[in-house]
Amino acid sequence: MYKNSKHTIIFPLVLAVGIVLGILLGQFVGRNKAENQLRTIISRAGLTAPNKLMQTCMLVENKFVDSISMDSLTEMVIPLMMKELDPHSEYIPARDMQAMNESLEGEFDGIGVTFNAATDTVIVLSVIPNGPSAKAGIVAGDRIIKVNDTLVAGVKMPQNDIVKRLRGKRGTQVKLSLQRQGIDELVDMEVVRDAIPIKSIEAAFMINDKIGFVRLSQFARTSHMELMRALALLRAQGMTRLIFDLRGNAGGFLDQAILIANEFLPEGNLIVYTEDRNGQQVKEYSDGSGMATDLGLVILIDESSASSSEILAGAIQDNDRGTIIGRRSFGKGLVQQQVPYADGSALRLTIARYYTPTGRSIQKPYKNGHEDDYDMDLARRYTNNEFFSADSIHFADSLKYTTPKGKIVYGGGGIMPDMFIPMDTVDITQYYIEVSGRNILYRYTLDYADKHRAELNAVTTMEELQALLDADKGMVQDFIRCASRNGVRPVQRDIARSRKIIEAQLRAYIGRNTVLEDNGFYYNIIPIDNMLLESIRLLDGEPSKE
Repeated sequence: MYKNSKHTIIFPLVLAVGIVLGILLGQFVGRNKAENQLRTIISRAGLTAPNKLMQTCMLVENKFVDSISMDSLTEMVIPLMMKELDPHSEYIPARDMQAMNESLEGEFDGIGVTFNAATDTVIVLSVIPNGPSAKAGIVAGDRIIKVNDTLVAGVKMPQNDIVKRLRGKRGTQVKLSLQRQGIDELVDMEVVRDAIPIKSIEAAFMINDKIGFVRLSQFARTSHMELMRALALLRAQGMTRLIFDLRGNAGGFLDQAILIANEFLPEGNLIVYTEDRNGQQVKEYSDGSGMATDLGLVILIDESSASSSEILAGAIQDNDRGTIIGRRSFGKGLVQQQVPYADGSALRLTIARYYTPTGRSIQKPYKNGHEDDYDMDLARRYTNNEFFSADSIHFADSLKYTTPKGKIVYGGGGIMPDMFIPMDTVDITQYYIEVSGRNILYRYTLDYADKHRAELNAVTTMEELQALLDADKGMVQDFIRCASRNGVRPVQRDIARSRKIIEAQLRAYIGRNTVLEDNGFYYNIIPIDNMLLESIRLLDGEPSKE
C-alpha cells in the first residue's frame, strides 16, 4: 500500500465508481432529488455533463421496465471497470475485505491453535504460547471432535467451515470437545476467544555460529517490529551475517519495506521513489538510524517475490549493500491506494509507479485490459527455460543501469539477482511425485507426531529436535512401508535418487509439529535448498559449487 500525506490523488475514476454506488439514492429519495445530487457532484468535479456510465445508471435506475437491484449491478460493473485498467487495480467486495486485510493487519480473533483436517479429523498441530487455547489446557495432539456440540470430525466438513466455527469476536466463548490420547471419553473445554497475532516472520534461527536466517512471508503492519525482535534475538546468539528470505513474498505495505530497508542502509541512501501521473515524485532516504548496517547480508528472491519484496531487494542491490541470490522476481512496480466505501467494500486503484534507487522501473510489460495474458507471464518464463538458465533471460540495453560501484542492473521486469540459482528438479522422481501428490508423505508425519507426541512436546530447542530425529534411523524405511500400504509400490532406483528430498521433508514436517513450528521446518529443509546452501557458502567465504 502507498501512503503519503503530501500526495494529491486524482479522483475521476473513483468519482465515477462512487456515483455508481451512490445512485441507489434514487430508490429512496425520488428521481428529481437523485438527478439534482448527480448534477451537484458533477459540478463539484468540474465536469460539464454526465458521461455515458452516469447516464446509463440513471436510465436503468429510473426508466427500466422492471425493478432491479442497483447493488447487484454495481457489484458486477465495478470489477469489469477494473479489468480494463492495469492488472493490479481491483475492487474488493465487503464480504472479502476481512480475509484480505487480516493477515496484513497482523491479528485476528480466535482460539490460538494451528490445526490440520487432512484426514477428516481436526488435529491440533501447535498451540500459541499464552494464547486462549493454551490457557484453557489444550495441547498439541488433541483432536477437536465437536465445536459447540456440533460434530466436526468424521463428517467431511470443509476446513473453512471449521475455521468459521472456531473464530469469533474476542471475549466470546466456544465449547470444544476433545479426544486426547490415553483418555477414553471426550474432554470438554471452554475457550474464551481473544486477539491472535499473525506473524509475518515465519522463521528466525541460527544456521551456524555466525549466520542467522530470517524468512518474511509478507510485509504486514507489524513486519518491521517483528524483524527488530528477531534480529535482536539472533545477535544475542552471535549473528554477524544474515540470510533474509523473501521467496514467495508477494508484498504488502510499502512503508514496512522502507522501514526495513532503512535498517540495513547507511544514512543518505535513496531507498525508493514513486512517481504519479503528473510526474510528481516522492523520494524516501535512509536516515542513519539503521540497526543492521554492519551485518553481512544476502537476500533470497524468486519468481513469486513481488512489490515490497522487490523494493527491498532493489534498494539493497542498487546501493551495493548486499548480495541478491535466486531467480528473477515477479516484476510489480505499481503502487495501489485503497479507497474504502461506506458498505465495507474498497477500491484498490493504481496511483503511481515506483522506481529503485538507480531509476529502474521493474514493472513488467502489460496492456490495459489484458489481465489473462499478464497472468500467463510466469508460465511463459517456465516454458522459455528461464527458471533453469540465466542465459534464457534477456534485457534490452535501453533498460541497463549502473550502481555506484559499477555493477550493471536492469529494469523492465523484476529484479535480476546477482547470483542466479536455477530451480532444481533433478531428483524429483515419479515415486516422489506419487507419495507427495497423494499426500502420503504429509499424512505420515501427522501419524508419526501422534505416536511420538510425548517426545515431541518435550522439545524446546533446535538441538533437542535434531537429536530426536537423528536417533530414529529407520524413519525413511518405515515411511516407504507406509507408502506401500497406501498403494505406492517402492521403486528402489527412484527412492535412492529422491531419498534426500524425502528425508528432509519428513524431518521438516515433523519439526513443524513441535513448539519450534516453522523454525523446525526450515532448518530441516536446508540440506535440499540449493539457494540457501549457496548463500551459506558465500557468507562463509567458501567457493561456489556452480
